[in-house]
Parts: sequence; C-alpha cells; structure tokens
Amino acid sequence: PRYWTFLAQPTTWRYLLQGFRGTVSVALTAGVLSLLLGLVLMLGRTSGIRPLSALCRVVTDFFRGVPSLLLIYFFFFVPAQLAVPQYGIKLSSFWMIALPVTLAASGVLAEVLRAGVNAVPRGQVEAALSLGMRRGRIMFKIVLPQAVRFVIPSLISQLVVVVKDTTVAYVVSYPDLMQNARVLITNYDALVSMYFTVAIVYILLNYAINKLSGFVAERMGVKIIR
Repeated sequence: PRYWTFLAQPTTWRYLLQGFRGTVSVALTAGVLSLLLGLVLMLGRTSGIRPLSALCRVVTDFFRGVPSLLLIYFFFFVPAQLAVPQYGIKLSSFWMIALPVTLAASGVLAEVLRAGVNAVPRGQVEAALSLGMRRGRIMFKIVLPQAVRFVIPSLISQLVVVVKDTTVAYVVSYPDLMQNARVLITNYDALVSMYFTVAIVYILLNYAINKLSGFVAERMGVKIIR
C-alpha cells in the first residue's frame, strides 16, 4: 500500500499539476511555432523558385529524419561547447525543449500542408491565373484555405506527437509532468505506481486531442476514418 497511498495526498497532485501545466505550455508553444515554420517550409518548397525549393526540401527532410531527442541534445550541449553564454546568449530549459520539438514537428507539418495543397484541384489555380491574379494571392486566398481544411485533422493530431516528444524534457531538467513524476518516484520509491498514473494522464490528454480533431473535422465537413 505504501506505493499507492501517497497518491491520496493533495501535495502529490498539486506537484503533478504543476508539471502538467509545464507540459501543456511547451506543447502549445511548440505546436504553434512548428505550424508557422512548417507553413514557411511548404511555401518555399512549392514556390517554383528552384534554389529555394531545393533548400526547403533539404531542411524539411532533415528535420523529419532527425530524432527530436538528438535535437534536444544539440541545444543542450552545443551552446556550452561554443561558449555562447559568454556572449549573453543563454537558452532557458523551456526553450531547450520547445525549440527542438518545434523543429522536429515542422518537417512533418510541412509535408502535411504540401499534401493539402496538392489536393486542391489544379483547375482552380489555372482559372485564377486566367483572371490575372498573382500566384501569391492565389495561394493565400484560394489554395491555402482549402488545403488547411483538407488536413485539419492531421494538423491537430500532430499535436499528440508533440506532447509525446515533451516527455524527454528531463534531459534539460525542465519541470514537466514526466520530470515531476521522476522526482516523486525518487521521494517515494514508487516507480510502477507513479509511471502508471502518469501514463493514464497522458492517455487522457491525447484522447482529448484526438476528440478535438474529430470535432473540428466534423464542424468543417471533413470526412475522417474512425
């Protein structure tokens, strides 16, 4: 029983709630930034400018292929090796986890958005060009709104992956849900019960995100596979 009774203490859940808020903060920040960066990469790759398109393709493939944990190690160790803090540049633990997760997710989101753009009928672009519209205006007024509508469930579901990537925040000692759980494990020597409890919290959180994805898809009239 001693491995479970500490879960009945209000201080335990208050401490876990602090970590939960840290997880949500990082996930939301990384989610928004990765969406913006993914949009930039997608626009660059579909711009028709060959050097820019090639560069965005390389960057997208790089971020898709490199594990987020490796990027976290990069932001954690490389600045110290280069003596960057001596020049007044020092990342907090929040950004040491948020930026790598952002970069890792942006590559995936860029491809998701590009798939949405390719799903828009080509005839609409040709019709807009025949009316004298510029390509930039066509992209933002005609193509992109439809593309986002096509892939909105995938965009929201990608937030699940972002949440999962934040579980390695212990590398930079950021006080998220997993890091606070590790502290409680050390204090109460209750590894199985604590990880079991945290797993349920993550399952509920990701389930809520998936339900949100389905709700938004239905509101926008997008068919999803259940």
